Amino acid sequence: MTPDAMSISSPASPWYRQRWPWLLMAGPAIVVVAGLGTAWLAWSTDDGVVADDYYKRGLVINRQLERFNRGEVLRLGAVLEVMPDGTARLTLSGAADGVAPPAVRTRLVNATRAGQDRVAEFERGVDGAYTGRIGPLPPGRWLVSVETDVWRLPAVEVNGVVREVRLGIARVAD
Repeated sequence: MTPDAMSISSPASPWYRQRWPWLLMAGPAIVVVAGLGTAWLAWSTDDGVVADDYYKRGLVINRQLERFNRGEVLRLGAVLEVMPDGTARLTLSGAADGVAPPAVRTRLVNATRAGQDRVAEFERGVDGAYTGRIGPLPPGRWLVSVETDVWRLPAVEVNGVVREVRLGIARVAD
């Protein structure tokens, strides 16, 4: 090759027209953008785990556990019968010292749709049974519990149509 032929060759293109510098800078640039996105997400969202009143919440949980344990100590049981029209009858067994509360609360929590949850107050009748109205229940997966301010029976899961539910010691008795 002659020296004239070398001088005719095209000059090298500038660095920003090359592929390799851009490929080498892409990795750190992606990391910087992802870091900024993560920082924004951390700053703009709530830390749902941290509560200002964690101590008070703990005390409430302890009271709920005491109510649950009291239901077991008193060996309480309940049979809830729900009619197709939504009226319900609750028979309580094993009340401490034969003194039954004047009213009980029944919770029916739908496992998949919170909008269908039901809470009903049942009043004690002359025959000792509690009556109330829950409303017609669609078939589904329900968690049923019975409680007062003093005790609570463990929840029972019912799949399908809710007709008769046994809670507490009534689950083992026939």
